[in-house]
Amino acid sequence: MRLYHGSSLIVEKPCFGSGKRMNDFGLGFYCTEHPDMAKEWAVRENRDGYVNRYSIETEGLSILNLNTEGYNVLHWLSILLENRVFEIRSPLALEGKEYLLENFQVNFKDYDLIRGYRADDSYFSFAQDFISGSISLRQLSNAMMLGDLGEQIVLKSKKAFDRIAFDGYEVVQSREWYEKRAKRDEDARRQYLDVERNRRQKGDIFISQIIDEEFKGNDPRIR
Repeated sequence: MRLYHGSSLIVEKPCFGSGKRMNDFGLGFYCTEHPDMAKEWAVRENRDGYVNRYSIETEGLSILNLNTEGYNVLHWLSILLENRVFEIRSPLALEGKEYLLENFQVNFKDYDLIRGYRADDSYFSFAQDFISGSISLRQLSNAMMLGDLGEQIVLKSKKAFDRIAFDGYEVVQSREWYEKRAKRDEDARRQYLDVERNRRQKGDIFISQIIDEEFKGNDPRIR
């Protein structure tokens, strides 16, 4: 598998155990299979960056793919709730967080690799709207497709870190790629407001119903 990691640094040897614990899937090395996406992640306004290229042999590694059958967006959200800092705006949001953590929890720490959505700022705000009761499950699922953000792949275990090999790097110019990054986020937010938010449909499922009717991870209503 070919992987790309956008950074302000050239990272020849990713270090197991380093990084931020409050990232989407906790401590790990965050990559993508899409070089253009890594370029957007590499830069900040007025700061250039690097795209580091790697290869990894995945045979024999345990891989959690949150976008396959058996998982849904609520499993992804429960992992996010465990790792990221959410602004709890109401009693419903607190109850929703606790319910999802109890009933949709995934043992993600047991895997070597994780594949799933990346919660950029806009996508993180969509998740907050859902647990606050502002949007339905259908709207959240649709919102995750806006902006074509794609998936991230995260190395979690020492076994995975031992497999990754550095294949070189590329300098990324902020003047080109920061604008693209900002536009992607802006487009996702605009589409969300135009298409999803405030567009309730008959039969939509909200967090209050999920709690009251005690939905579980295998409930056919949320597949």
